[in-house]
Amino acid sequence: MIMFGKLLSLTRGQVLLLGCLAVGALQAADSPAVIPGPAAPAAPTPAAPSIAPELAAAPPASPGTTIVSGTNAASLLALAGDSSQTYRLTANDLIRVRVYMEDDLTTEMRLGKDGTTTFPLLGVVNLAGKTVEEAAASMRDALGKDYLVNPQITLTVIEYAKRRFTVLGQVQKPGSYELPGEESVTLLQAIAMAGGFTRLAVQSKVTVTRIAGGKRTMVVDVKSNANDPATRQFDIQPDDTIIVAERVF
Repeated sequence: MIMFGKLLSLTRGQVLLLGCLAVGALQAADSPAVIPGPAAPAAPTPAAPSIAPELAAAPPASPGTTIVSGTNAASLLALAGDSSQTYRLTANDLIRVRVYMEDDLTTEMRLGKDGTTTFPLLGVVNLAGKTVEEAAASMRDALGKDYLVNPQITLTVIEYAKRRFTVLGQVQKPGSYELPGEESVTLLQAIAMAGGFTRLAVQSKVTVTRIAGGKRTMVVDVKSNANDPATRQFDIQPDDTIIVAERVF
């Protein structure tokens, strides 16, 4: 009653002032004050790494993939693995060719029996008998000659064809044999896989008929090659036919 009496004794202006103060207090309670802290120092911008101009736009390489461009071909060939240097494309290999920044040219194609395939812009190309680097380089050169400026080619073997060769004539086990994986096989090794020479074999007259890259026949003196370590060994290619002649008495 005493408090109520005091309120009644207040003037109209004092009542209005008390009401405004009460509303301000309620708003302050609902919205706590935010005190800004000191500004955080700006993080330094890292310097861009230095990249050679010819490699700056190069696409990422995947394992087992050869990338050849007009300006870095020599360095890439020097760094390429042994398998890509020795394996030669053959009929029925399935390959994928990509041209950097030219997605519409990405093509998967299988080499025909004659070692040829068809690629956009270039038409029919013969890739059989070429290593992965040689095939990529030949396509790069053809595209760069008439169609693109400094094209960057990625060539990948997706599926290897079954690679076989045939040994006939004076060997212990004539027949067809498979080349192991991506490894190369010399003529001596091929004859060893067929059980070796018979006693009637003419080791200086071994005929190899090759289809890849155009049919041709070669006569190899295996005996001389075996006795001369300085002589470069004769490598067998898929679909080669080896015939060991018979000695005539």
